[in-house]
Amino acid sequence: MGSKIVFVTQFPAAAEFARELVPAGYDLVIAEAASPAYKTALADAEYLVGFVDMLVNDELFARGPNLRLVQLLSAGYDNADIAAARKAGVPVSNNGGANSVAVSEHALLLMLAVSRKLVRQHADVAAGRWRGNETPKLHELRNKTLGIIGLGTIGRKTARLALAFGMEVIYFDIARLSEGEEDALGVRFRLLREILRESDLISLHVPLNSSTRHMIGAAALAEMKPAAMLINTSRGPVIDEAALYDSLTSGGIAAAGLDVFDQEPPAADNPLLRLDNVILTAHMAGPTFESNKVRVRNAFDNVQRVSRGDAPLWIIPELKT
Repeated sequence: MGSKIVFVTQFPAAAEFARELVPAGYDLVIAEAASPAYKTALADAEYLVGFVDMLVNDELFARGPNLRLVQLLSAGYDNADIAAARKAGVPVSNNGGANSVAVSEHALLLMLAVSRKLVRQHADVAAGRWRGNETPKLHELRNKTLGIIGLGTIGRKTARLALAFGMEVIYFDIARLSEGEEDALGVRFRLLREILRESDLISLHVPLNSSTRHMIGAAALAEMKPAAMLINTSRGPVIDEAALYDSLTSGGIAAAGLDVFDQEPPAADNPLLRLDNVILTAHMAGPTFESNKVRVRNAFDNVQRVSRGDAPLWIIPELKT
């Protein structure tokens, strides 16, 4: 019997990819989180793979004393107990940008949908309201300034797509690019307040942590242009939803496209759900058919690296030595 991989997923397609791609010589156990099969398998498992950041805690490492790697299929890890992983000495890796194409495409999708009022147009046509040229004010992306907050893997891919649409791209990130890197990508650094003031559209691509929670609140929104549009495909709590609602209903900013929310799914009485200048999707930017296969491929590559005695890739920053 080979090294045991416990694979946890709520997506059947990902489980199928796991069966297809598991390397020879490994014992693959696919189980639902917290199920008896999962708890039993953890006892002698060396690898835990899945959308499992919420399972990273002291209990996990007590049940899985032989774990050598926790491999997330997600990019985010905001529910993980970093202190527990550090105490156990077990590396936690994210998905290595497996969903970066999907999320960057979704960010552009929301920019286009918000700029062209796509949902309203669809509803009008479907209801027999053929307005022709009597449409609400619509906008092109070309020549607009896109401010990207967070220029990691997803942020950079979003920048490349935006540049292909003829946008000017500025960015803010605590890890600033060199001038040569900026030249190669075609972007320019700005301070956060400059991003807020200069951008026609702002796209958020930051992890959720103590420094980013509610970073887009009333003060930040007040800095933005009245015609600006806000796009969020990162994590919901990066935005103060109450402040966003106030801004959207008072003319502070023009519109928003949101794939993520403070509470998921959002409560039925969330006032953002009732606004016609907001386009919403259900945290679906990342899980495309293609990205799910890349997630699993990256996960098993990392498992094999650890098995060979190499350091895993994509260890979350808080656990890097």
